[in-house]
Amino acid sequence: MAHAVLDAMRSGGDTTSHDKIPGVGGAQLGQSSEERSYVAIHDHALIGNLHTAALISIDGSVESYCIPNFDSPSVFARILDKDKGGHFSVSPHCDVKHTVKQAYLPSSNVLATKFLSEEGVAIVTDFLPRQSEQTAGKQLLPWLVRRVEVIRGMMPLRMECAPAFNYARSLHTTDFVADRSVAAREQNKAVFKSDKLSLDLRFVTEGVDGIPAPQVELRPLDHRHKGLQSIGAFSDFQLMDGQAVTFVLRIPPENSSDPETRPTKEQIQQLGIPMEVVITGSQKLRARDDPMLTEELLRTLLSATNQYWQNWISRSTYRGRWREAVHRSALALKLLIFEPTGAVVASPTFSLPEFIGGTRNWDYRYSWIRDASFTLYALIRLGFTAEATAYMDFIFSRLAHRNPDGSLNIMYTIHGGSEMEELDLDHLDGHKGSKPVRIGNGAATHLQLDIYGELMDCIYLGQKFGKPLSYETWVAVRELVDYVIKQVDNPDLSIWEVRSRQRNYTYSKVMMWVAIDRGLRLADKRSLPCPKRMDWLAARDKLYEDIMHKAWNPEQKFFGQSYEDKDIVDSAVLIMPLVFFSAPTDSRFISTLDRILMSRERGGLTANGLVYRYDTEKAQDGVGGEEGTFCLCTLWAIEALTRVGQYDPPRLQRAVRMFEDFLQYSNHVGLCTEEIGPAGEGLGNAVQGFTHVTLISAAYNLSRTLEHGNRA
Repeated sequence: MAHAVLDAMRSGGDTTSHDKIPGVGGAQLGQSSEERSYVAIHDHALIGNLHTAALISIDGSVESYCIPNFDSPSVFARILDKDKGGHFSVSPHCDVKHTVKQAYLPSSNVLATKFLSEEGVAIVTDFLPRQSEQTAGKQLLPWLVRRVEVIRGMMPLRMECAPAFNYARSLHTTDFVADRSVAAREQNKAVFKSDKLSLDLRFVTEGVDGIPAPQVELRPLDHRHKGLQSIGAFSDFQLMDGQAVTFVLRIPPENSSDPETRPTKEQIQQLGIPMEVVITGSQKLRARDDPMLTEELLRTLLSATNQYWQNWISRSTYRGRWREAVHRSALALKLLIFEPTGAVVASPTFSLPEFIGGTRNWDYRYSWIRDASFTLYALIRLGFTAEATAYMDFIFSRLAHRNPDGSLNIMYTIHGGSEMEELDLDHLDGHKGSKPVRIGNGAATHLQLDIYGELMDCIYLGQKFGKPLSYETWVAVRELVDYVIKQVDNPDLSIWEVRSRQRNYTYSKVMMWVAIDRGLRLADKRSLPCPKRMDWLAARDKLYEDIMHKAWNPEQKFFGQSYEDKDIVDSAVLIMPLVFFSAPTDSRFISTLDRILMSRERGGLTANGLVYRYDTEKAQDGVGGEEGTFCLCTLWAIEALTRVGQYDPPRLQRAVRMFEDFLQYSNHVGLCTEEIGPAGEGLGNAVQGFTHVTLISAAYNLSRTLEHGNRA
């Protein structure tokens, strides 16, 4: 039966189009017969190489991939438009009934997707190569590697590679040409060329123990009737136990190796030398970024990449509870690091909706100053000092290049720039119709004064656990504190980046207090010169008093969202004991915490143990639309309960229950989104760095408090 299905596919059973196009040699064009809808946001995993990342759906499709860097235009964005976005899928043929399992390899960011049917089991192993420490001197190959193998029985499979360059805005040509990078084999490869970027798709087949390598051929794929602008590539093939095929997508090197460095099968036979010896010798003649594609090379890349991730996470010093969740969060956070500069992106995805059908769809492929202290804290607590130091260097570079008025931008590109014009991509439908699809970020020019508190806390933490400040940096820090003091009475647009009018947001005021406080602490602990010490002290204490009087709602007994809106509850104020603004025993904070933990029907912000940012109908943030509960806010609530629970054991147990419950909302591979919807679905950009950073912090402090006991 399986052979009959394969024969039908090879004879063109689902390749009914006979269109002829330039660049494909007049070949018959394939069209997928299967209609596929959107895969839920939370049903994805992430792979990466510290330059970029790819989002892989649970059914084996590359749904989001920007190349060569996180902030480059996408070539695959199916998650934002199922028809026009572009994809790279590997799955059983549509006639095969099957189930799917997906998991990372242990302690690794190498992903395995398993397809199981009665006739056979296939595994797709996905990774972006990294070198282990033993091979660190070798060239980093910016490849997307997809290894497909059958481990039981046999299975007919289909690979489709349908790129949509430049956010599906650019046309490309498609050519199928002889592949001169594969040793001793005559086969083709697909070359996709747009105006600014080219990709090629190659493959290597394998057979073991006398089992021949499978027959695989790339053919033109026509999805123009679905909205794609250009031709892709596909292959229908069948694998049996012991057979494998590995597909490799890359940007071809500008100066490819001379084809003459590729030995042919006839040449090898004439020489009478073992093939392995000839191939090893010819590799030395090729460019380092264009090695000959061999089974051995691909096995080495997979092994080295897996070893890299395992070696990295083994350096974690975390020994507390929930270690599996913490280490998965650490591995996720590592995937968000842009190695060339040390920057950390908020998320590798863009414009995924905070509510299905809503308008809150933002581009998070940038590095926020706000994330600095929280990210640094997580890295330091887990013992990853090298990453923490690299991130501090990125932050110090921004500090050294402040704006003329002494201010900083709220976010920067991963390269350190500040240009990120916000554009709507009207030609894309958005995830499940959630428009608009945005690239760039208009909030980059916002006045958000809280960032100086996070930055100063980051610098303070760095001094406790990292390399000491230079005098020049300390002078820049002093100037930054002076700038904050000039701004303490000014309104801003808050941590939530509202797009309405400015207000005196309580969170921003608290974080400005943190900025001044950490400046004073640095001066004292390092005995650094502080000519305006008394001015700083006076400004810090006055700001504290202002917050206590102007943000406090004496009738309802909670800290309001802003001085102007004291009747609006905002979960951002949960930060107070976490940054040592208030003691966890402070009655005002405890009352605020209790209000936030009430249900929305009773005036709080909590539903099903999860916490919203604020009431979007009441707050009028200028954005419109609904949103889910915010993972960040839920984890801040858990950590606040932990701090209070040191003196009140029932609250500590509530923190444990909330944390255990929250972990159930991580997806099948342990990753978290930005928000969680009413039915438990993941919403917003994924993978969300801030969520994983605060998960690490909450787990660390909760575990430590449980271990050391409460103080009641």
